[in-house]
Amino acid sequence: MKVLITGATGLVGHELIKILLQNGILVNFLTTSRKKIANESNYKGFYWDPTIGEINENAFDQVDVVVHLAGATVAKRWTNSYKQEILDSRVETTRLLYNTLGKINNQVTQIISASAIGIYPDSLTKVYHETDLEVDSSFLGDVVKQWEEEIDEFKKLNILVSKIRIGLVLAKKGGALQEMVKPIKIGVGAPFGSGEHYQSWIHIHDLAAIFYHVIEHKRAGIYNGVSPYPVTNEMLTKAIAKTLDKPLFLPNIPQFVMKLLLGEMHQLLFSSQNVSSRKLLDENFQFKYASLDKALDNLLK
Repeated sequence: MKVLITGATGLVGHELIKILLQNGILVNFLTTSRKKIANESNYKGFYWDPTIGEINENAFDQVDVVVHLAGATVAKRWTNSYKQEILDSRVETTRLLYNTLGKINNQVTQIISASAIGIYPDSLTKVYHETDLEVDSSFLGDVVKQWEEEIDEFKKLNILVSKIRIGLVLAKKGGALQEMVKPIKIGVGAPFGSGEHYQSWIHIHDLAAIFYHVIEHKRAGIYNGVSPYPVTNEMLTKAIAKTLDKPLFLPNIPQFVMKLLLGEMHQLLFSSQNVSSRKLLDENFQFKYASLDKALDNLLK
């Protein structure tokens, strides 16, 4: 089997490639940096520039599955121009893949796209499943909705469509966890707002394993890429502090302070989504880091 990955050099792509190669799967990847193009027997890079619709069609040679992870980070101040980049980097890349597969000979049978739990409305009480259809009225909710609609277009090409709605990714290098660790390490960490909002998190290893599960078993549809045990922001902050053996003595950080510092992007820190991974558990998916304590011990010790 051969898999083509976009966004291969990001957090999730890097971890997924390790799992694929370990299981004897050949990997092609698309990159916007010519310097990152590789040419190994089992790992080949190809250039694309979605902003001008350029793509090396050889990337699709003998590819069975496309994993689409490309997209500009949301963890950067949301100016109007950057909000447009967040949306375009998801919609335009997806459209370019679709248009290319629609005109070339290929053997692609499945596309698996990253998505985000930000599509679910902010709620302190509701537990969200893949079958829930409500969309959050925020900028991020709108982005994810448009992104998923573009992915659904691949059904017209008789390609199996899978979407992984990703939660808060905990990783050793980069990602949200390392940003949360910084203030706690120097003694100025604190929960945000009431601290009661839910954060549905996932260890980077388990997230990559979910993508592999969907590839291996040819699963279509939506999957929530989250641990079975979501926690509140206060619980997460306290667990990080405990793992690092650091005290938390400051009062909670008010929402208006973070809004002043981060602008509209502050929503990322205060939005509450209690998201279920029951669908994966029902398919006998095995989480290696289901509990937060085990995940943090692995990543921070």
